[in-house]
Amino acid sequence: MTRCKKCGTELHPGRMCAVCLLLGGFETESPAMARCETTPMDDAMEEDSFGPYRIIRLLGEGGMGAVYLAEQTGSLRRQVALKVVKLGLDSSSVVSRFNFERQALALMDHPNIARVYSAGASRKGHPYFVMEFVDGLPITDHCDRHRLTLLERLKLFLCVCQAIQHAHQKGVIHRDIKPSNVMITEVDGLAIAKVIDFGIARATEQHAVWNATMTGFGGLIGTPMYMSPEQADLTAGDVDTSSDVYSLGILLYELLIGTAPIDAQRLRDAGLAELLRIIREEEAPAMRARLTVMGDTAAAVARLRRTDPATLQRQVTGDLNWIAMKALEKDRQRRYPAVAELAADIARHLDDQPVLASPPSAMYRMGKFVRRHKLPMAAAAAVGTVC
Repeated sequence: MTRCKKCGTELHPGRMCAVCLLLGGFETESPAMARCETTPMDDAMEEDSFGPYRIIRLLGEGGMGAVYLAEQTGSLRRQVALKVVKLGLDSSSVVSRFNFERQALALMDHPNIARVYSAGASRKGHPYFVMEFVDGLPITDHCDRHRLTLLERLKLFLCVCQAIQHAHQKGVIHRDIKPSNVMITEVDGLAIAKVIDFGIARATEQHAVWNATMTGFGGLIGTPMYMSPEQADLTAGDVDTSSDVYSLGILLYELLIGTAPIDAQRLRDAGLAELLRIIREEEAPAMRARLTVMGDTAAAVARLRRTDPATLQRQVTGDLNWIAMKALEKDRQRRYPAVAELAADIARHLDDQPVLASPPSAMYRMGKFVRRHKLPMAAAAAVGTVC
C-alpha cells in the first residue's frame, strides 16, 4: 500500500487520491498542481514511446494527466498536442471508450474546435490522445493582454458559443469549459478561438479514479470553479447540454468583470462537502455587486477593458447582467434551453434589440429568499401563529 504525496491517504499502487485530484482541478499549469500519482509523470515518460509521435516538451498538467508538445514523424510531419492519461486508469478501457467517443468527435468540423487526430497506448501502457496543437493563450489572458473592450470580448465569446453548439448538435457535451480550454491563437493578425479537450472528460468518465467503487464520491468530472450544480450532485449523475450553458455563463461573467462568481480561494479552503454545497446552492452575485466589493482591483479590471470602474459598472448592469444570470441559474429549467439561445441573446444586445433574459419576478425572488432562510422563516411563522 502506498500513500498520496499530498495528504498521506493510503492508495493502491498507481492510484491517485480523489480529493487532492479534485482540488488539483483549480490549477492549469504543472508547478502549482497537487500531484498525487505514485510515480512522477516526467519519470514515467522516460524511455517510453508513443508510436509516430516524439515528445518535445511539457505544456501543462491537470488532474487526469499531462499535455506535451510533440512532433509527428514519418510522411506527415506536424506539431501536435499529446495528452497522456496518468497511470491508475484502466488503459485498455479508456482507449476503447475514447475510440468510441472519437467517432462523434470526427463528425465535428468547426473552425473554432481543435481537432482530435488519434488515440492509443504507449509502449509502457499510458493511454494518450493526439490533438491539434493550438499555439496561443487562454481566452481570459488573451483579452487582458490586448486590453479588449467588452464589445470585442463578446464577439470572441460568440465564437466559443458557436463551437459548443456545433458539438451539442453532434451529441458531444464538453463538461469542462474554462479559460484554459478556450485558447486564442492569431492567424494573420486575426484572433481565432479554439475550444480544446472536447470529449476527453466523457472518454475517461467511467474510469475516473474517484469513481464510486473506489472512493464513494461518484463520477465527478470537471473543474470546481466552472462546474455546474448538476456536476456537483454526486447522487443524480444527470449531466446534459445545459451543464455547458452554465459553464459558459461563468466564462462570460469572468470575461466581463475579471473574476468568477465564486471566489477561488474560498473554494480551495472549503472541505469537499462544503465545496460541492457552494456549487450546488449559492447564487451568483450580480456583476455590478461583485465589482463593488472588489475595491482597488475593480480599477485594474476596468483598465484592462479600456474603461473606468463607473462606466464598467454601467455596462454590466441590465442586459449583460440578465444574460449572465439566466445562464447561471441553478435550476436548469430556468437557464437558456440551448447554447444557441444564449448566443442569440448576446447578439440581440450587440444589435441594440431587446433581450429575452429579464430580471426575475418579485415572487421568484421571495421564493429564493425563503428557501435560503428556511429555519428563521419557520421560526418567524411560528411566532406569528402564537401571536
